[in-house]
Amino acid sequence: MNRRYFGRTAAAFAAALAMAWPAWAADEAPDVMIKRLSDEVIHAVKSDKAIQAGDVGKIMVLVDNKIMPNVNFQRMTAAAVGPAWRQASPEQQKRLQEEFKTLLVRTYAGAFQQIQDETVSLKPLRASPGDAEVVVRTEIRGRGEPIQLDYRLEKTPGQGTGWKIYNLNVLGVWLVETYRSQFAEQINARGVDGLIALLAERNKSNAKKS
Repeated sequence: MNRRYFGRTAAAFAAALAMAWPAWAADEAPDVMIKRLSDEVIHAVKSDKAIQAGDVGKIMVLVDNKIMPNVNFQRMTAAAVGPAWRQASPEQQKRLQEEFKTLLVRTYAGAFQQIQDETVSLKPLRASPGDAEVVVRTEIRGRGEPIQLDYRLEKTPGQGTGWKIYNLNVLGVWLVETYRSQFAEQINARGVDGLIALLAERNKSNAKKS
């Protein structure tokens, strides 16, 4: 398996890990949580042939039931959209989150079938006890070269809320920044509604291919 496709697998794995974030892990250190959840996600994927095959329906159910309550997806979407997010109406913001979520799921769904014998190792956490935002750095090891996979997390205020992912880094490229440059071009040309229309069109096209 080439490094580029393994990178897509790593991205899919990262998305799955973000989606599986449990609310009860509020007091767990972010790196310890990442390691535990990494192992759980690998086991879940290996145990479900439909997910391995990229069943978008099953992945969407996972997203709706477990991901959205436990990931700051609004922050992720707002950062990807950029300054235009603040000018968008509540309805436009809602549509942007829905279409962006669908785009991410459909983009990486097919890579789940590549997760087989991967393991995850943690790098030392560079953070102080009082930090409200941290970067957890990991490597995915499998049949190819190790793949860098990092997570930006924030600690949300209030008891029982814990850490939430708001950005992912695969092979040195942050997901939010990658989409921000793509979205900015469309917003400058057609506005927020134009971006929403583009995302919806891409999602329909991806749905036909699946």
